[in-house]
Amino acid sequence: MQTESVTLKEILSQPEAWAAALDVLSGQYQVILDLDPAHRFDQIVFTGCGSTYYLALAAAPLTQELTGLPARAFPASELWLSPRSSYVDGQTLLVAVSRSGETTETLQACESFINDKRGDLLTLSCYGEMPLAKMGTLNIVMPSGQEQSVAQTRAFSTLYLGTVALACLWASRSDLFDSLARLPEAETRLLKNYSSLAAELGRDASIDRFYWLGSGPRYGLACELSLKMKEMSLSHSEPFYFMEFRHGPKSMITPSALTIGLRSTVNGQKEAAVLEDIKALGGRVLDIAETGSGVRFESGLEEAVRNVLYLPVGQLIAFERSISKNLNPDRPNNLDTVVKL
Repeated sequence: MQTESVTLKEILSQPEAWAAALDVLSGQYQVILDLDPAHRFDQIVFTGCGSTYYLALAAAPLTQELTGLPARAFPASELWLSPRSSYVDGQTLLVAVSRSGETTETLQACESFINDKRGDLLTLSCYGEMPLAKMGTLNIVMPSGQEQSVAQTRAFSTLYLGTVALACLWASRSDLFDSLARLPEAETRLLKNYSSLAAELGRDASIDRFYWLGSGPRYGLACELSLKMKEMSLSHSEPFYFMEFRHGPKSMITPSALTIGLRSTVNGQKEAAVLEDIKALGGRVLDIAETGSGVRFESGLEEAVRNVLYLPVGQLIAFERSISKNLNPDRPNNLDTVVKL
């Protein structure tokens, strides 16, 4: 591995970043509970741009699953430019997520939301001095997610962990919230056990395309890992829901395609059958799951709280692919750390 890369350092430092973020969230325990979405709001809307939009796609279904409150995800630009097709009648809790806290579309979406008096705003970010961190009814800042690199890794997982903690508390599942403290140790073990596998796959020149499969909250994570592969390594990479892959996309399977499945427990057998179909077509497969898979968490945690563990190994595969192509993962082509309009 290229140890001088800040991206690599940020990937490997995620266990420590998560532990620090959980300390922040524990300190906000009561004010998070006091928002009481189930009794005060008709819906929760998660928003962000780029990576944090994919984070929203992961956070919304998990929040709805745990709380029973309708939750949806939109890019911030859609909330800003097309609010009439995004919001429904009633009081909304808007959860805006941004690494930098200064992305134009996110700020515009929050400003229009406040001006239209649609409900309350909660912000999640990594930099307390930036505009977003001063806009909400509640602003949660997790400095441990701060990054030097352009492509989000540590920031994404830390902010996503924040949304998982919110869902646990709003569902009155203090047991799940408390169990989040076991994630850093589980991730340290994963990085130790599977970094060499990530390097092997990322540097395999016989692979010319990557497909990432995930369903439920894991679809948003599949989108994010696919984006990491594109950003860092300029490789052909696409995300799909597990079962949807059979409906056309499987035509793209070749012996040079690697499909990475973020397999769940609740639907694990059905998802495994999709991966078996891909192997029967001659494609290569890596499945990531709690047990019985190529990458095994063996965390003992409930599925709702362990989804964040899918991220770092996938990030490492993208990083290694970038290095193998003599690219700079810290400074991807044509990208800026913050998009300002």
